[in-house]
Amino acid sequence: MKDIKGQHQAKRALEIAAAGGHNILMKGPPGAGKTLLARTLPSILPSLTFNEAIEVTKIYSIAGNLEKKGLVKKRPFRSPHHTTSLVGLIGGSSNPRPGEITLAHRGVLFLDEFPEFPRHVLETLRQPIEDGIVHIARASSKVSFPAKCMLVAAQNPCPCGYFGDPQKHCSCNPSHISRYQKKISGPLLDRIDIHLDVPAIKVEKLTQQADENAESSSVVQKRVQAARDRQINRYKKTSIACNADLTSKSIKDFCELSDESLSLLRSAVSSLNLSGRGYHRTIKVARTIADLENSETIEPAHVAEALAYRPQNADKQ
Repeated sequence: MKDIKGQHQAKRALEIAAAGGHNILMKGPPGAGKTLLARTLPSILPSLTFNEAIEVTKIYSIAGNLEKKGLVKKRPFRSPHHTTSLVGLIGGSSNPRPGEITLAHRGVLFLDEFPEFPRHVLETLRQPIEDGIVHIARASSKVSFPAKCMLVAAQNPCPCGYFGDPQKHCSCNPSHISRYQKKISGPLLDRIDIHLDVPAIKVEKLTQQADENAESSSVVQKRVQAARDRQINRYKKTSIACNADLTSKSIKDFCELSDESLSLLRSAVSSLNLSGRGYHRTIKVARTIADLENSETIEPAHVAEALAYRPQNADKQ
């Protein structure tokens, strides 16, 4: 991460996503660094727990992807091409095998050029993202595969990539832009915790010398690991692994909000038109931000930052 010029807000969002296991969507013009940011994510992810390592090793053994004997020690990072079939992404075939979403279990599923995936393929992600499991039914049998992973997606704002860019002219007509943006359905967008606009890097940033004060991945990873350790300790008597796994019921048990925070959230429900799912996902992200600051109570500043990652258009659809 130290080698990425600028993009401080994007780095902050990735740190929050890694700490809480949250889904994240990055939108920006070509060359802004979306893919590079996503590929640096494994360097700040928390370590696998022993039980998680067992789960991942079993999956890779069944899929025939186990490179060497012993436990898988690193969180998976899967990056399928947008031409990947439904079976390749979700799993299946006549003899059901795990798909990319299962191979990313306890790790990251990175979907670059998000709107370029066929819509019917993307829609099949809705249930696994919500439940963390894939159910495949065949005439002769039924099988379920685990699919608890972070969804990290990246997309351009329009087909040419420069809609809204102050420096470059967008060559797309309004109907093409609308059609492109509607390739991702509202219900699918609503299942993404963090929505981030990644602006183009200014020339001055690209040409300046390396910032000696820029944080390396190891420094960020220590904060992420400390936040995840707090979550493991908090949820040790439950089946919850991280904040992203919280349900609406468990949010009431584990997410203590101050009176000011609750008041801010109530205002946001009407002003931002938050859906029920968007409301709960905002609380989960705020819980992670509080964990990064070693705060048991969710304060207004934590809620305000979490709300900044909820786009109005996603919750209105």
